[in-house]
This record gives sequence, C-alpha cells and structure tokens, in this order.
Amino acid sequence: MVPAVVLWFGDPMSAVPLKNNPPFAGAPRVVTVLGATGSIGDSTMDLLRQARDRYRVEALTANNNVQDLAQLAREFNARFAAIADPSRLGELKAALAGSGIACGAGESAVIEAAQRPADWVMAAISGAAGLKPALAAVDRGATIALANKECLVCAGDIFMQRAVKAGARILPADSEHNALFQALSSGNRDELTRVIITASGGPFRTWRAADIEQATLEQALKHPNWSMGQKITIDSASMMNKGLEVIEAAYLFALQPDQIDVLVHPQSIIHGLVEFSDRSVVAQLGTPDMRIPIAHCLGWPDRIPGPSARLDLAKIGQLTFEAPDLERFPGLRLAFEALRIGKGATTVFNAANEVAVAAFMGRQIRFGAIARLVEATLDHWSQASNYALLSSADDAIAVDHNARKLAATLLPQIAAKAS
Repeated sequence: MVPAVVLWFGDPMSAVPLKNNPPFAGAPRVVTVLGATGSIGDSTMDLLRQARDRYRVEALTANNNVQDLAQLAREFNARFAAIADPSRLGELKAALAGSGIACGAGESAVIEAAQRPADWVMAAISGAAGLKPALAAVDRGATIALANKECLVCAGDIFMQRAVKAGARILPADSEHNALFQALSSGNRDELTRVIITASGGPFRTWRAADIEQATLEQALKHPNWSMGQKITIDSASMMNKGLEVIEAAYLFALQPDQIDVLVHPQSIIHGLVEFSDRSVVAQLGTPDMRIPIAHCLGWPDRIPGPSARLDLAKIGQLTFEAPDLERFPGLRLAFEALRIGKGATTVFNAANEVAVAAFMGRQIRFGAIARLVEATLDHWSQASNYALLSSADDAIAVDHNARKLAATLLPQIAAKAS
C-alpha cells in the first residue's frame, strides 16, 4: 500500500510545508475545537486558557455534553457551538440564552462548525463520526491538528488527497505521530529507514494470556500512564490502539508496513523514534501528557510555553524496552494484516473493533473476544470478496456501516464461544 499523498516536512506535495511564515504573527490565531469536551478537547482548552491573548475561539462542538459545551462556549466567547445529538438543541439554546452565541445540533451543525473561518482546527471527535467534519475543515484549506485516528484508518488516501488539493496542513496530534513528525525533521525522505512507534503495553503487559482473556472492564480501564477516554483506554489495553496508530502512520508519512515497527516501552517517555540510513536513531521524549503534542500543534511552526511537568530522567532512572507479544495481543497483528490488504480492510478493522469494544463495555463479551470478533469480521469480509478500492468519503462510510452490521451479526457466536 503506497499512499498517494505524502505528509513530509520537505516534500513539495506535502500536506505540511516547511517551517516558515508563522501564521499568527500579530493577530490572534482563530481556532475551532471539534470534540471540545472529550479528553483531547479538555487538554486543548486548557492550553487555550493559558494563552488567551494568542488565540480566539470560533467554534466548539461536543457529542452530547450540553452543559460543559455551553460553559466552554461562554468562557471562551465562542462564535458558534454545536451539539451532535439533534435532540439536545433546545437544551443547548437554553444554556446559551443571552450569550449571543449561535448554536446548532446534529451532524450538519457539527460540519458547519468545521466550515466556519478558523485558521486552526482540532479534529478530536472520536470514531468514524469525526470523518465528515474533519474533511469539511480540510476542504477549506485549514490547518488541522488531527487527533481522530479514524479519519486515516477509514479513509486515509481520500483524506490526504483532499488535504493536498485544498492546501490544508495536517499536523499529527497523537503523541506517537507527533513524536515521529518532530524526529523526521532530522533527515531527508530518501534517508529514512524506518519509524518506531512506542507502546506502554497497557495494564495487561505482564499478564498471562488466560488472565487477559478474563480481564474485567474495570481492570482494562486502569491504564498505568495515560489519562484518556474509555474507548481509547480499552484499545490501549488490547493494543488495538497501537494497531490503529500503525495504520495512521502509514498514511500520514507514506510508509510501507515493513517500514513501521512497534516497541513496548512501559515508562511512556520516548514516544517515537526514526531511524535513518546511517543508522542514526532520533527520538522525541517527554512526560506522558497529551498537552505536549497538542501544544506543538497549537503553536506550530513556533513552540509555545506548556504547563506539562519537566522531564527528569535522573528521577526516572531507567527506560526499558521489549518486543510486542502478538500472541497475547493479536490486535496488533490484525492491524498489520489489514494494512497489507488495503482496499478498505483497515476500515473494516476499525469498524469491527468499535463494535467489539462497545460490546465489552456493555459486558456482552469477554476482553479476549475483542480481537476474535475483529478477526472474524475481517475473514468474513474477505470471503465475501468485499474488498475494493475506496474512491470517496461516502465509500468509506458505507464500508464502515456495513462492516459494523457484519460485526454485530457475528457478535452472538463470538460471545457464545467465549462463554
């Protein structure tokens, strides 16, 4: 799989240009946050709160958290607020009464928020629901801080092609991809050998396979290093999240699967490494705090002061590494297989995983059944010869929808086998 668009610091077709011409010298930078009340949105708003004279908020969105959305919109004097749940419009209007802040509800309102005139957009809506709003911001040539993996996992080629066509800039906001983005500036494209994405290993890193199979929801949500939303925390526990990051890296940086490695690093201090042809390896380090990569995107091409704790390597004492165990964590293996297949396989992988995680959170299946449902969905999709090149966002959404239906159909038998 060779992506058509290269996100590369020195490539003339890149969705991220060379560092020059700071975009907000003087006037405040106008920003929009899609997914303002989630964990990434919360970190973003915290950074904006500490640099009010440098940024002006245009629009904020949330899924269904009306009160927090309204509070943020009032605090930052946003021009527009949108709630994804169309049934909550009346509640949002009441919460914003007298503020002069325009508002809307439903998918069209969230897309409107992305289309409004902001220089910089944080794309942090989780799941496939974030694709259309992010593309709306891309199509008007905005700078996008991309924290939604599904935009690339579901529609990587399409997303990056439209970014180049519109002159949009795509900045990776995930800690691992932001680390790679920073490290890649140490060399040229033809000097790259591989990139290495680190993984904490999650709460089950040292567990036996039989114990992982029976892990509870409460145990899966106890991440040793990061404070994140429930879905991504469970994905981290299964290492599905690392698989999604491998796919995302392939599209962001136009990499082949064999140019991407994963290294388990329990301390979560090194977030990504890049190896060049002279065997030099450049790494980005930092405390496990999502405000660091977000601040890099928010200030880019400059750097802005951040509130994160200073990295004290002497206090940490040692950094350790180990290879990922694909037997105990088969989700990572499945991600590489989907990436090699292409033709919508990564879309199916993501859709099935979302169904599986929802079922686990609803206590319908055991933890170990998450990967089995994903694998069964990929196998059935392949047997039906459903794999085909995706030519539009609607194609990707259709595959996502149909793969979810297939996964839901397979769910009862997967649950029965695990019982």
